[in-house]
Amino acid sequence: MKKEVHPEYVEGTVKCACGSEFKVLTMKKESSVDICSTCHPFFTGKQKLVDTEGRVERFRRRYNLARK
Repeated sequence: MKKEVHPEYVEGTVKCACGSEFKVLTMKKESSVDICSTCHPFFTGKQKLVDTEGRVERFRRRYNLARK
């Protein structure tokens, strides 16, 4: 590898809007994110299906699938 071409990595802190913090290896000392694995609906199990255009209901009617 060439010298003085690659950035220097330091241990930085990532802060989420929910309040959680975690350490990563990055080029910045501090970063912020809006959503992390602690508060993301997919990881918390509180995911709600938002069906704004009725696609899910139309699919269920088409294939006669009952709601679970």
